[in-house]
Amino acid sequence: MLPEALLVSAPGKVILHGEHAVVHGKIALAEALNLRTFLRIKPRKDEKVRLSLPNIGAERDWDVSKLQLLREAFVDSGEPTAPTPEQVEKLKVFVGFMTGSADSECLALLAFLYLYLFICRKQRPLPSMDIVVWSELPTGAGLGSSAAYSVCLAAALLASCEEITGHLREGAASGRWTEEELKLINRWAFLGEKVIHGNPSGVDNSISTWGGALRFQAGNILSLQRIPVLRILLTNTKVPRSTKALVAGVKDKLVKFPEIMNPLLASINAISQECERVLGVMAVAPAPEHYVVLEELIDMNQHHLNAIGVGHASLDRLCQVTASHGLHSKLTGAGGGGCGFTLLRPGLEQSVVEATKQALIGCGFECWETTIGAPGVSLHSESSLKADVLQALNSS
Repeated sequence: MLPEALLVSAPGKVILHGEHAVVHGKIALAEALNLRTFLRIKPRKDEKVRLSLPNIGAERDWDVSKLQLLREAFVDSGEPTAPTPEQVEKLKVFVGFMTGSADSECLALLAFLYLYLFICRKQRPLPSMDIVVWSELPTGAGLGSSAAYSVCLAAALLASCEEITGHLREGAASGRWTEEELKLINRWAFLGEKVIHGNPSGVDNSISTWGGALRFQAGNILSLQRIPVLRILLTNTKVPRSTKALVAGVKDKLVKFPEIMNPLLASINAISQECERVLGVMAVAPAPEHYVVLEELIDMNQHHLNAIGVGHASLDRLCQVTASHGLHSKLTGAGGGGCGFTLLRPGLEQSVVEATKQALIGCGFECWETTIGAPGVSLHSESSLKADVLQALNSS
């Protein structure tokens, strides 16, 4: 166990292009969103483990002796590949949730306990620790909040058990792990995501681990090595939606109108390919005309997404408001409400950005000015974190 506190953060994600088409074997491009989840872990001496999640008003503590009994009944000697239904139900009984419970507090606690018991399984006795997790990401908005949570937990627990580096270079404000360490973090984070989601794609935890941008197609994940950081407005319409229902609706249309839907999905795939090409060129020699192309691709893809049936009046309103200020927007994720992003090209006057934000807030939406192409999971010194982040972590 580390002798001192450790501070970790991991980014959320946006789908730049390819949502829904990716379900049918096409390319999706995901970028790390610089709205982050932060975790502070520090050792305790009272034989207790405490987990505090101030965003959802949850706090639990457990006696290490009880966790050790759970471990003996729970953890076998092999390396886990996926949580079994029996393990998940056993964890629910331990934390006092009813069988079948699946609210955000329940799932967050289950993911933590699963990762704690397995990652720390070689420790004798199990380590006493205090963990606080606070996030800038809204939950349930399709921005990868659960993956950022799982990545932070995996990195912090692995570091506390000295499976990966747990300290910064002298004088450094922040740091990253080696490629092999990142692979280990990602593997454990994926198991945390399986506890929460059952059968996740692996995209969200991968983008949160490595950062930057990823290309995802037919189960294969490829990191895009050189991409520019892009400024965006991220907007949450706060309209709830069912990803499952939206995915099923696209599938139904594909069965009913294959000669219409297949060209649409192929066109979305071509948009993703062109975007990937332009981002590669921009990383070497960015020019104003590249942003014009990115804006055109955003507009075309949004029309395609409406055509395949995953738009919503709230997203139409978002696009109309930003277009009235000369900006270009599209949905990101499942659609049917949820979130959209707006590209902010270089040199854009801040007065335009502020006027756009106020107009969107006036529609009842939430708005963040941020960047995509952000760094993945990172270690931090206290001095490198913003005051509001430190206050949230230290007041819990």
